[in-house]
Amino acid sequence: MRLGGRIAAAAEVLDDMAARRRPVADALKDWGLSHRFAGSGDRSAIGNLVYDVLRRRRSLAARIGCETNADLVYGAVLDAGTGVDTLLAAVEGDRFAPALPPIGQLERFASGALPDDAPPAAMADVPDWLAAPLEVSFGSDWIAEARGLSDRPPLDLRANLLKTTRDDVVADLGPLGARPSALSPWGLRIDPIEGDGRHPNVQVERGFQTGLFEIQDEGSQIAALLAGAAPGERVLDYCAGAGGKTLALAAASGNEAEIHAFDADRQRLAPIWDRLARAGAEAVVHQPREDLSALHGAMNLVVVDAPCTGSGTWRRRPDAKWRLTEAQLRKRMGEQDHVLERASEFTAPGGRLAYITCSVLREENAERVESFLAGRTGWRLLDAEALWAERLPGVPKTYRAARIGTGSVLTLTPRLSGTDGFFFAMLERSIA
Repeated sequence: MRLGGRIAAAAEVLDDMAARRRPVADALKDWGLSHRFAGSGDRSAIGNLVYDVLRRRRSLAARIGCETNADLVYGAVLDAGTGVDTLLAAVEGDRFAPALPPIGQLERFASGALPDDAPPAAMADVPDWLAAPLEVSFGSDWIAEARGLSDRPPLDLRANLLKTTRDDVVADLGPLGARPSALSPWGLRIDPIEGDGRHPNVQVERGFQTGLFEIQDEGSQIAALLAGAAPGERVLDYCAGAGGKTLALAAASGNEAEIHAFDADRQRLAPIWDRLARAGAEAVVHQPREDLSALHGAMNLVVVDAPCTGSGTWRRRPDAKWRLTEAQLRKRMGEQDHVLERASEFTAPGGRLAYITCSVLREENAERVESFLAGRTGWRLLDAEALWAERLPGVPKTYRAARIGTGSVLTLTPRLSGTDGFFFAMLERSIA
């Protein structure tokens, strides 16, 4: 396909998403099934254009002065480094290319500047209602932090130290561009894709098939490292999902902690057994509705990867930020309070409760910790900055820290840490 056809296809996918209110992955899959003539390179290029528009829809629209999906795709092409003259030459005579925006608008777009009257939310590439929560969360840096969530993401991997070393995985995947990541001692990174490229399908590699490495964002790895499952401890991964952190916790303890994994959603939990077997990780998996009363007050560490808006993952799931509503945020906050309350019941006297989200919004993070502490006695917040220094010695402090009483909490962001957005807090239950 020529560039004009790819632009038309990307606009068609975006139109389908808007008309049928469906996720981007579903729309792209259906487009591919109904256009089998498109090769893998075409599908990759079209997907990149669609995701680029979704990541920066507001700023693209403000700069190009139009809001039709075809115009926004043209803007995404220019934003990726294609010059106006190159674009015009590429689509000239292409009967599949959508109508071009006026040349003056293309040239103004290429200058890179937003109009003087562009609202802050357009500069940040978020819905208007999210401007206030983001400003509360990040202060004067909120636009820059939000824009960091609009970039293309890297592909992060975690070497499974139960079976191999990071150096061996780097040697195996080096031809694919994998290199040691900057923060996690387990991590590898393949840089964000450029242009029409795509990340390698690492799941077909021998190392993945035999459990030598997993796909896991470096921020998630850092959260598991800070949680600190130790040999001999009893550990509960209370919102285990597909088991990513369960595997990391098992590896952190060298399979010498007693790991329990639970999730209330049977479908989310389903992949965990295959992943545990492949990784050689040991854990007891508890089904939804299973009686967990025997674990009450018995866990040295409870890890809560709480349900959240997923705002920290907008680089990977950019359509989610346009679907998010204030009502959904409030619902998540209620769920987080409930999950923290339930998880705290499993923490032994003197035990620890790690609260983690893949959100950057203060309402879901520090406010939930403050609410938890205000509603009960016998708990204190540990100093997450001290945990970072202890468990990641020599690693740069690429996080935002907030003090709550005598302790602190951490937020990782793409702009500061190069990871997805993650929040981490460690609470401790008193012995008496």
